Amino acid sequence: MSDTTKTYLFAGASSAIALETAKLLKQKGGKIIGLSTKIIEGSYDEFFHVEKYDFNKFPNINDTIDGLVYFPGTINLKPFARLTSADFLTDFEINALGAVAFVQAYLTNLKKSENASVIFVSSVAVGVGMPFHSSVSLSKGAIEGLTRALAAELAPSIRVNCVAPSLVNTPLASKFINTQDKVELMQKKNPLRKIGAAIDVANAITFLLSEESAWVSGQVFAVDGGMGTIKNT
Repeated sequence: MSDTTKTYLFAGASSAIALETAKLLKQKGGKIIGLSTKIIEGSYDEFFHVEKYDFNKFPNINDTIDGLVYFPGTINLKPFARLTSADFLTDFEINALGAVAFVQAYLTNLKKSENASVIFVSSVAVGVGMPFHSSVSLSKGAIEGLTRALAAELAPSIRVNCVAPSLVNTPLASKFINTQDKVELMQKKNPLRKIGAAIDVANAITFLLSEESAWVSGQVFAVDGGMGTIKNT
């Protein structure tokens, strides 16, 4: 099946990484359907506004879906002692349970495809202990576990993978890089001395959706400038 016949469905379609991924897939001739809690125009072939990413909240879509990507996420960084049960629950609902609900809602559509692919978004913080990341690491860690479990259960017809970025220059992360001092600090923390761009993650997602990765499933794909595996000296 060629890219020109493929249909992709994004949750969290307003995110900077989702928009970059949509551009790349459109260049390949794909049809992209976006779902978001925010109203956006002009970036998708079809768009649906949703109240939240929750069970029974997703619209009915009849298309065969070749690629499903769940982009919603949170960056709720606080000292562990200051995190409330509401913090943990909110992060878990958005990052993990929303992904579960999304895949369940469109599993029948995915099964119609000859080579379907599901992509989740995790964080480098799951594999590397970082201060103040307890809540995000808990919820994104669940996503990585879900990736492997679903990859096993849905094989061989549906591939499931995950990307795990470090800090990316997007509106979600803007408060961490809104001054030159913050930018320089974050660059120094990264082995490649770089803050990621949305296109860096979009390129990885596009690869994992494509038939070029047809023998890849159950993987957590690091897109982090080496932060998860290289000692930064």
